[in-house]
Amino acid sequence: MKNSMLYILFSLAIFGCANGQNRPGDMDIVNVPKPKAGQAVATFGGGCFWAMSEALSELKGVDQVVSGFAGGTTKNPTYEDVCTRTTGHAEVVQVYYDPKVISYEKLAEAFFYAHNPTELNYQGPDEGTDYRSIAFYRTPEEKATLQSLIKFINASKHYNGSIVTQVVPFTVFYAAERYHQGYYRAHPSAGYIQSVSAPKVMKMRAMEKAFLKPEFQK
Repeated sequence: MKNSMLYILFSLAIFGCANGQNRPGDMDIVNVPKPKAGQAVATFGGGCFWAMSEALSELKGVDQVVSGFAGGTTKNPTYEDVCTRTTGHAEVVQVYYDPKVISYEKLAEAFFYAHNPTELNYQGPDEGTDYRSIAFYRTPEEKATLQSLIKFINASKHYNGSIVTQVVPFTVFYAAERYHQGYYRAHPSAGYIQSVSAPKVMKMRAMEKAFLKPEFQK
């Protein structure tokens, strides 16, 4: 997180959370879940994973979202490792969903609306390649879907600039520490969540209202 008022708010939020993260297990890295029967998996990175995790978890058909890292070279990186920007990883979320309820295309569309995919290697106050916009595909069909969505959204002029999201093949996902999982809901009053994360979630809700779980359709 770089210098700005939002960075200060974020630092205060982290400090406050860190004081409450002395419980055993908070710094443990969670296990990467295996897909259940009938589940599909998708992996996206769009800035800080706190907001993206919440946004995509609010969609119908999404069963679980895990925050973590992908796209780098270091095995089993920690959050601290990734923040040094020497591992090559981006903050990402891995989404476990029911393809009978929500399609990969709709999930990817929500991803593009849950952050600003025209910002190269930053998202608002968050700067660095670890905050880059990146979408991983597991099949040729998913790659084609991502490319088609980028073309469509660019043509729609929804954003002022062109989308710079990296579209790359999926290799491996590493889960982040336990305290990053569900951070948005666990710390709703944190300065960073209110100032940076919440607007992203609200934007996604507005764009995908018909596909939200009932409790978020307000």
